[in-house]
Amino acid sequence: MQINEEIRDAEVRLIDENGQQLGIMDVREAQRLADERGLDLVKVSQNVPPTCKLMDYSKYRYDMLKREKEQKRNQKIIEIKEIRLSATIDVHDMEVKAKQCDKFLRNGDKVKVSIRFRGRQITKGEMGEDVMESFYEMVSDVAVKECPPKQEGRNMFMVLAPKNQNPSRRSKAFFPDQVRKNQARQGLQEPHSHQKEHQETSRSASDRLHRRGRTEEGPRADSV
Repeated sequence: MQINEEIRDAEVRLIDENGQQLGIMDVREAQRLADERGLDLVKVSQNVPPTCKLMDYSKYRYDMLKREKEQKRNQKIIEIKEIRLSATIDVHDMEVKAKQCDKFLRNGDKVKVSIRFRGRQITKGEMGEDVMESFYEMVSDVAVKECPPKQEGRNMFMVLAPKNQNPSRRSKAFFPDQVRKNQARQGLQEPHSHQKEHQETSRSASDRLHRRGRTEEGPRADSV
């Protein structure tokens, strides 16, 4: 941005400090008006003739930098966290990882959930899909699938994004122990509906993993 003597154009269209159009004039006349008012002559456009404005350039720069700093401070930097599962993970370990995933999502971050297949597991992609679906059910209160489960070679991954909701809310279906403790302190009854929902979620995940294990082992021979 050119100011004062840096402006080499012969004529300029001038706007004063109050936004009033002063018309087209010689650049030396425009500079004289700026000097008389203790302001700077600032070129604000490259039209023909260029448009210049009278302003306090130092104050203008200060205000602009202040706004930019404020915008950066208000920006939320979204990180992508990663949760690693296995094709043979049990329900308890999955619940531990789901709690960590829940924490990331409530903080506003995205989560990449990945599985690496080992050995012959690579031929049984449905095992990984069952694990992914069970994991998603555990965090579905706070997550949406931004990228559904996808297998690439020995790896399968999906990307979860935070669901739009109040970040202070806790997932009652996923944290039954904490709900029971909070209500016990308040003299309330045990949250049977929340406990039932959690049990159904855990039972669903357990059934998936149990079916997957039986499929992997195959039929057992009768003992003689």
